Amino acid sequence: MHLARPLQLAASACAFALAATGVAVAAAPTAGAAAGSVYSVAPYVDMSNGQEGLLDTAVTGHHLKAYTAAFVLGEGCNQIWGDTLPVGNDSFTDPEIAKAKSEGASVIISSGGASGEPLAWTCSTQSSIDAGYQAIINDYGVTQLDFDVEGAAVADTAAAARQMQAMKDLKAANPGLQFSMTLPVLTSGLTGDGVNILKAAKNAGIKIDVVNIMAMDYYAGTGTEMGQGAVDAAKATLAQMQSVDSGYTYANLGITPMIGKNDDGSTFTLADAQTVENFAAQNGVGRLAFWAVTRDQPCGGSANSLPTCSEISQNSLAFTDAFVPYEGGGGGGTSSDFSLSLSPGSASVAQGGSATATVDTAVTSGSAESVTLSASGAPSGVSVSFSPGSVSSGGTSTLTATVGSSVAAGSYPITVTGSAAGGSHSATYTLTVTSGGGGGGGGGSLTNAGFETGSLGPWTCTDGSAVVSSPVHSGSHSLQITPSAAGTGECDQTVTLSPNHSYTLTSWVQGPYAYLGVSGGATASTWSNSSTWNQQSVGFTTGSSGTVTVYVHGWYGQSDVYADDLTLS
Repeated sequence: MHLARPLQLAASACAFALAATGVAVAAAPTAGAAAGSVYSVAPYVDMSNGQEGLLDTAVTGHHLKAYTAAFVLGEGCNQIWGDTLPVGNDSFTDPEIAKAKSEGASVIISSGGASGEPLAWTCSTQSSIDAGYQAIINDYGVTQLDFDVEGAAVADTAAAARQMQAMKDLKAANPGLQFSMTLPVLTSGLTGDGVNILKAAKNAGIKIDVVNIMAMDYYAGTGTEMGQGAVDAAKATLAQMQSVDSGYTYANLGITPMIGKNDDGSTFTLADAQTVENFAAQNGVGRLAFWAVTRDQPCGGSANSLPTCSEISQNSLAFTDAFVPYEGGGGGGTSSDFSLSLSPGSASVAQGGSATATVDTAVTSGSAESVTLSASGAPSGVSVSFSPGSVSSGGTSTLTATVGSSVAAGSYPITVTGSAAGGSHSATYTLTVTSGGGGGGGGGSLTNAGFETGSLGPWTCTDGSAVVSSPVHSGSHSLQITPSAAGTGECDQTVTLSPNHSYTLTSWVQGPYAYLGVSGGATASTWSNSSTWNQQSVGFTTGSSGTVTVYVHGWYGQSDVYADDLTLS
């Protein structure tokens, strides 16, 4: 996770003292907070990007009870905030933390991040590490510390051992102290280096209170369904945790997505937030967070992961509102209410075919109530049914969209509505009807698989992508994708295949690092690096919905890549 401004470390920083300096705060507490407490929802706040006013609004107007202040950086055996001012004496950050505390919000102090490292990674003297972390506890009166370890730091086993020894020492000196380790993750779980950090805790004889996974930036294609990706990552990570220490449960797991546009071009939506919250509620996940409250607003920027906004259409602090009900007592009173979401939220179906989606509901306040499901906006020849037709909020139903053979090809938004005594909620299901097949090389369920229409549709592509007349593998056209220094470039097409069935995706490609793969209901990819046309194939098995997203992309800073004659068999 990223600081808003480029990191410029001061030449020296004031040495830590155990006594607090600067803004007065409470003395170190003696009791911690368990999972299910106020800390169950604690999104990150970038304390260095000038948007900290959103924190005040989130606390006073949107019921946020806890947050994670980021980031403290190790600098030798000293520590500074990311804006280069000393911890405990920062004229910008310290007053913001004190103000939020006076307004009723509890704080977790986070060290590290993408632009720096926690103290145990920059200092090799154990007594100085212990004293530095203790100073944070004393200066800010906290019971919760977070350590965000990214990049090459994850593989530093010596630093991880120092970190766990420090936490063992601090827990002995501060009854009730809890800490989280925030680690990179794929949808398949932690990396091997991440698992080694769990093992370092085991070797030190302690247990990490919250293993917080960064459910973001998978670089698996912009069609990645980020809500389900976070769920998959959470399930896989718990299995890894329990392989190291059988005592771990979901109460020891945290999930932290990046809201809105991610660095890899994928998008975490409000529907994805609901997917994650539903999963958390069903399994008793210890903490939900996101990066970051200071991005929880719309903007008109064009670069991925802008530090001050989400880059999607949303209301200000909409993600805060989406996650806050999970902590309880802040979700809007005691009257009953529910949420509704769809997974997946779209499908591509050939004429005469059908598609399914799961309708998820969850209790957001009060108690469960009967929710009746209906659909509107389907074109003539498309029928939409639900099984069952009504659920108790917290339950699920299967939506089936059946497409007649004469339905015109096109994209159709269908509104799915759940109605209950306390009100109604809706979500949009986008159904793309195709005429089947494609030019140039066929493509089975893929449309325009040889790009012989001369246009990109129905492929969804990043800027710079185009249909070109040279080079081509067959026919008159092929696809050109142009990466940039900040992005891979990508073209996607979502298709619905037979559920739980094995397929092979094949394409002719050329160019440096040409990637071919699927995401969503299945995950698989391959790549080649060749200046001439070469055929690449990748096998995969669909899930229960049969829906996958086919993608082609290049690589950062590399030349154009080309694709032609895609097939699914």
